[in-house]
Amino acid sequence: MQFGWLTLALSPSPEEDYPRIEAQFAQACYAEEAGFDDIWLTEHYFTGESVYNDPITFAAAVAARTSRVRIGFAVIQMPFHHPVQLAVQLALLDNISRGRLDIGVGRGTIYNEYEFVGYGLRSDDSRARMDEALEVLTRAWTEAPFTHRGTYYQIDIPALRPRPYQQPHPPIWRSVVSPASFSECGRLGAPIMTVRLPLERLRERLKLYEEGLVEGGHDAATQKRLRQQAAIWRNVHVAESDAQAEDELFAALVETRHHMIHARATLNPADFHVDSALMNPWANAGVSDEEGVRYVLETGSIYGTPDRVSGQIEELRDAGVHHVMCQMSFGEMAHDKIIASMRRFGGHVIPAFR
Repeated sequence: MQFGWLTLALSPSPEEDYPRIEAQFAQACYAEEAGFDDIWLTEHYFTGESVYNDPITFAAAVAARTSRVRIGFAVIQMPFHHPVQLAVQLALLDNISRGRLDIGVGRGTIYNEYEFVGYGLRSDDSRARMDEALEVLTRAWTEAPFTHRGTYYQIDIPALRPRPYQQPHPPIWRSVVSPASFSECGRLGAPIMTVRLPLERLRERLKLYEEGLVEGGHDAATQKRLRQQAAIWRNVHVAESDAQAEDELFAALVETRHHMIHARATLNPADFHVDSALMNPWANAGVSDEEGVRYVLETGSIYGTPDRVSGQIEELRDAGVHHVMCQMSFGEMAHDKIIASMRRFGGHVIPAFR
């Protein structure tokens, strides 16, 4: 199995930004020492929800301090970036890291409309913007000269330099949730990552991905590789006892939920509404903290002693999961608790699945 380290740690105030960024940097670099295969960086703006905000700049610092671990984005919010500038930044980062880059892409958050407003946009056309930006990104890496005439971008460049270290370019991962997305990405042969789906739903979605890989006509080796690297997000916290792990994770998730819901209630435009079909108890402000956090603990979290955590990983493996993105940095959880959790996971859990 593969294990990734994922962060979504907030800073509660501007005064806390520097120490929180330093802690994130230490944790990301420690992930390599602890034995993780990859690290995954998130992207959010304006409220401290993702304390470093810009994952590309942060990734460059991590790349300079590590040598083995792969560095991925979960995900880059494509509408917020000019695709030519993004192509240059990512190509340079791929060279700095000597080909350790994985690029997850998405159309942007479906909950935080204030992020779009902050970039002078609205989310109504975010999927179309992402699709065109993704076309520009991949063609800029592989064509010289390159010309593009689209809805959002009119581009003429002689060549993009530097070229990516990985050829023809770094892997581009798609974030998927709906059944149709799993099937389509299978047909396209695209690497996938998905959110904290409950176990039974995961089984169903991964089967759709497998069927899509077959329908796409991909050879057996490609099917096996893509199926095994399909990444599943889980909250993970390891402590000396099950009760300690639950108490610490519960407290961190409550803080995270308060921050998230307050930002959306106060900053989202009055004319913005989230489709009720996309809401769950965690994201629904009308649901109590107890119910919302308990939902996440039961359906999308792995926590406890190393033995209990290993048992939960076994359940995922038996369901066909071979790559777990472990969110181990949460809310305002203390840095030493996060490092201790990572040390236990790396020392006891990872070796059991090698």
